Amino acid sequence: MRATQIAPTGVERTFGEDEIIVTKTDPRGVLTYANPVFLRLSALTEDEAIGQPHSIIRHPDMPRAVFKLLWDTLKSGQELFAYVVNLAADGAHYWVLAHVTPSFDQHDRLVGYHSSRRKPEPAAVATASALYAKLVAEERRHSGTREALDASWAMMHGMLDERGQTYDQFVWELTNGSAA
Repeated sequence: MRATQIAPTGVERTFGEDEIIVTKTDPRGVLTYANPVFLRLSALTEDEAIGQPHSIIRHPDMPRAVFKLLWDTLKSGQELFAYVVNLAADGAHYWVLAHVTPSFDQHDRLVGYHSSRRKPEPAAVATASALYAKLVAEERRHSGTREALDASWAMMHGMLDERGQTYDQFVWELTNGSAA
């Protein structure tokens, strides 16, 4: 089962402020661990999730540019905080504030990635959603995947430049409740 085969229903799923979604992947982004909160929200069983690419929960309203930023950041050995909308196996969606980090063994070799996600504030979701809608609309104007990514990447950086921010600064402003 792939997220791209699932039609979003518009139903929003949420989780408690005291809950944390945790997943681990191998270096290719294939799920090796998923906690019960992830399984509940994604509407997947452990058997359905483990061994699948983390992108199994990719929502079509999530811009490619944000995923490029995520992978570029992780491949450079850095962590990333990001607002992400995910698509559950039953078509519901849920927003998260994700903290994704590379995981290394005792010899400093990359062994995978670890992600912890918390429930975001509604105002932060509204602002991130508005930005992401513009980026996805730009992507949909292009027929090729590469052109779509390049266009949304340029748009995202242009919008952030206008704000005088990096994506990290944008996320932290949203998280601290001061963005509009």
